[in-house]
Amino acid sequence: MENRKIAIIGDGAVGSTTAYTMMQNDAINEIVILDVNKNKAEGDALDMHHGMSFVSPKLIYAGDYKDVKGSKIIVITAGSPRKPGQTRLDLLKNNLVVFDDILDNLKPYLEEDTIILVVSNPVDIMTYYTYLRLGIDSSRVIGSGTMLDTTRLKSIISEEIGIDPRNIHTFVVGEHGDSEVAAWSVTSISGMPLMDFCQVSGYCDFTTKNHLDELQNKVRYAAHEIISKKGATFYAIALAINKIVEVIVNDQNSVLTVSTLVNDLFDGRIKNTYFSLPVVVNRKGVKYILPLKYSDDEVDQIVKSANILSKQYEIIEEHLANKK
Repeated sequence: MENRKIAIIGDGAVGSTTAYTMMQNDAINEIVILDVNKNKAEGDALDMHHGMSFVSPKLIYAGDYKDVKGSKIIVITAGSPRKPGQTRLDLLKNNLVVFDDILDNLKPYLEEDTIILVVSNPVDIMTYYTYLRLGIDSSRVIGSGTMLDTTRLKSIISEEIGIDPRNIHTFVVGEHGDSEVAAWSVTSISGMPLMDFCQVSGYCDFTTKNHLDELQNKVRYAAHEIISKKGATFYAIALAINKIVEVIVNDQNSVLTVSTLVNDLFDGRIKNTYFSLPVVVNRKGVKYILPLKYSDDEVDQIVKSANILSKQYEIIEEHLANKK
């Protein structure tokens, strides 16, 4: 039988919601949950287990690192949440320490085809660090990246124009963070370019630059709004994680905006940097990056976003040097 076992490292709000979402996915037949709070993981697993008669047969249980062995995908959601007043730099330094322990414990149990899916923030940096520490092919180390930002943009556009978000084709690329870029130049409604759709639908105000910037900012600061209202985001990201996992285990060759290693892009302006672009994903991980034709302004913004991320690699280098 094909390997459809998933391990989730971290049973906080994102990890537990992800486990619950995957429990309802017929493509998955085994879920193991790991957390430093073993009682929490055991309680969540038991709670979900009691609903097994409502879903397709599968195993779901709390485990230790040895139970990760045999997993097709390892999803890492563990990490310190960002606290009020804490800088992204402080968050990064804290989570590098958390990841050291996780990756050291994971490495002995990786299979030759195991895919690592990093969700912990700052996700692009943590994915790059995971790639460095594990020393496996970059195609097998991916981050959730701008999957969430992309679906947020689709939802916001849908509200604006009254079209099913599943018929809206657009991408948010670059960093999962403040420098992310909405790729308006490649946005279409069921294959119709955005400007053409504007002409036939009467939603012409939608394509003014000021309004497009406003929509992009809604996406960029969506997490801040949700966190201010309820303290954390976890439902939509769990659905995004579930989608990535489903694409991998079913070998779907789907286009997703996940964080991947990008090298020699835009005539060498970007080298060896993890960030999100539309890529084809299958059972082996990232197959290739789609060479979309972005506008010149978007290219400049993507390069700027990549540079912001790569500058933070100095923190990783310092951290690794201190470990020696």
